Amino acid sequence: MLRANPLTFVGFVVVAVLLVAALLMVVAPHLLAPYGPDHLTTDYSQAPSWKHPLGTDGLGIDIYSETLYALPIDLAIAFVIAGAAMLGGGALGLIAGFWDRPGTIGGATSVVILRITDIFLAFPSLILALAIAVSLGRGIWELIVAILLTWWPFYVRLVRGETLAVKHLPYVMAARAAGVTNGRIVLRHILRNVLEPVVVYFTLDVGTVLVTLSTIGFVGLGLPYPQQAEWGGMISYYQNAGLITEAPWTVLGPGAAIFITVLAFSLLGDGLRDILDPRSRRVLAGTGTGGIGAGTVEAPAPASVPESPAAEEVPSAGEVPGPS
Repeated sequence: MLRANPLTFVGFVVVAVLLVAALLMVVAPHLLAPYGPDHLTTDYSQAPSWKHPLGTDGLGIDIYSETLYALPIDLAIAFVIAGAAMLGGGALGLIAGFWDRPGTIGGATSVVILRITDIFLAFPSLILALAIAVSLGRGIWELIVAILLTWWPFYVRLVRGETLAVKHLPYVMAARAAGVTNGRIVLRHILRNVLEPVVVYFTLDVGTVLVTLSTIGFVGLGLPYPQQAEWGGMISYYQNAGLITEAPWTVLGPGAAIFITVLAFSLLGDGLRDILDPRSRRVLAGTGTGGIGAGTVEAPAPASVPESPAAEEVPSAGEVPGPS
């Protein structure tokens, strides 16, 4: 399936490489980064070279090594935020969508969940995250909480809409008529059908969270650099130092890392949407490289057209059909 869409395959490969590189930077950083996080070289403000692939800054910090050290931190924060929002917001959306009957406790709970969700959605998520980050201060957990508080409402809306669409399908109604409990219906019928769009949205959401994280770091409210390597904080630090024009390679590394990571997750998520959708899956299967005529769709035979009434035998003007 992945080979049927080259861009999806590229996104999958890049995401796999990024995840493996992030793991190596945690367990064995010396395999990828030539210099440690606190190592200062004697090469000051050097342009990119074989020794320093992304150059160095005025302190002698190797930009390539710093970009790699920021990789596991940025990915971990993005996965934690997107994962926690998916679990928390998805659970609330499932409750608000399945137990939404008016006049019941579930209906009242659904109204409360939706009204709180509307309050958070009334503000732009980035502006609200910046305001929360200012009040909480700078730090990894403070940054996670600031973004997470603005992220869960999107999953509430997504899961609730999918739940409302699924719970009225015939097989769910048949399960109710057969006496199946609500919990079993939710686990066996609702959750399984809601999971596919949620997984696709989660894959795309990792890149979106990363952009928001880098934006907060760029405005100076994220992790402090050079104490803590983070792509948005690196760009902010060198931008404030006025090195974008004098030494543009200082922002090239973290900027390219953000671009490549977000693009890879976007390509993978877009491909997963085509693969998990049954209609798109049939199309992709027809375009696979499986033999002679692969990629071509055989047109269905035209249905037989019934003869028009004008072509039938019509009795003459003076002839009246008798009883059969």
